[in-house]
Amino acid sequence: MLAALDHSHLEHFVIGLAVQLCLWPLFGRWSAAAISVAVFVGREIAQHEMKGGGGNAVVWYYGLVHHWSLDSLLDVAAPVVGCFGLALLVTLGQRGLSRYRERGARG
Repeated sequence: MLAALDHSHLEHFVIGLAVQLCLWPLFGRWSAAAISVAVFVGREIAQHEMKGGGGNAVVWYYGLVHHWSLDSLLDVAAPVVGCFGLALLVTLGQRGLSRYRERGARG
């Protein structure tokens, strides 16, 4: 599995996190993660449409169902893991911090 990873997956991971961090103040952590991942899903679908001859030459769902490979799946999975992982870590961290503060208040 590690042999299938290449620099583009790491780039998508980093760019996805950067987009999420930019959108975070506007939409919140979970929505920013979803928007960031949606950009990469749309990009992959558009690339698959181009492999089929372009958007006007294929049916509307062509890019969604054709030309998916391990590489294109990893191009989407990398930002999914990064963005939703970051949002989950922050959520769990905030819950842990609030529990810690509650215990401190009780004495």
